[in-house]
Amino acid sequence: MTERDSTAPAVSLSREEIEFIVKVGRMTVLEAGSLIRKRAEGSGPETVKNKAAFDFVTDVDRLCEELIVGRLQSAFPHHDVLSEEMDKTSAPTPVQWLVDPLDGTTNFIHGFPMIAVSMALVVEGVPVCGWVLDPLRRELFEAVRGEGSTLNGRPIGVRQPGSLAEALVGTGFPFRRKELLDPYLQVFQKVFREVSGVRRAGSAALDLAYTAAGRLDGFWEMGLKPWDVAAGTLLVEEAGGRVSDFWGGSTHVETGHIVAGSPPIHTFLLEAVRSGLAPLLRDQ
Repeated sequence: MTERDSTAPAVSLSREEIEFIVKVGRMTVLEAGSLIRKRAEGSGPETVKNKAAFDFVTDVDRLCEELIVGRLQSAFPHHDVLSEEMDKTSAPTPVQWLVDPLDGTTNFIHGFPMIAVSMALVVEGVPVCGWVLDPLRRELFEAVRGEGSTLNGRPIGVRQPGSLAEALVGTGFPFRRKELLDPYLQVFQKVFREVSGVRRAGSAALDLAYTAAGRLDGFWEMGLKPWDVAAGTLLVEEAGGRVSDFWGGSTHVETGHIVAGSPPIHTFLLEAVRSGLAPLLRDQ
């Protein structure tokens, strides 16, 4: 028996609205995935630009963003759309789309095959529909609040390891905040000593989707963006897992400091980050 998050926004969507949202969302991420796949299989290097230190953007990021934003704005003209590469200055509306057109850009640049399209519909801050697509493996993770999570249409659920020693967890390094590397590594050591293994794949959206599917038992990372975690949050919750910030609260989409996993693994990871990292991030 799985546990699902009972959070519900005050603004409600009708069954017909949800069905249309799911139809458009699914078609849009699949179309973006096809674009990425064609570019990945093409010849010649991509044009790469630096957004910030250790943070890159390619032509594929921008092309996918233009495609996704165009489709969403056409289908839902009254919804706000916030995407990673956009210059967004207007105030968000109660119904908002959070989009990462290519999660794992550095992986894509290097031909490391761990990339994703991540998209979520958020109502008053609560993820209601979410999609994470691995375009290279053609795996579509999808969730609707209250209806469970699926992988290519088949139900998925978090794994319940028999012990910590059997658990496989994922993480991400604080590449934007390298001054926090030492305390992060202390948490890493604490976790690594107790579990069977730790993986760092480079796409938080896929890490969360893998947690929802039981391929990973848990995941933690700091300093992510809303579009990195909104869809994955819903996937894990609807798969019977737990998701929180580093203090056990629900600000992980806002702060980007996230802990996710099956209930016992979430508890273990939360204790590790609460003691080792949370005090350093309280006011950030």
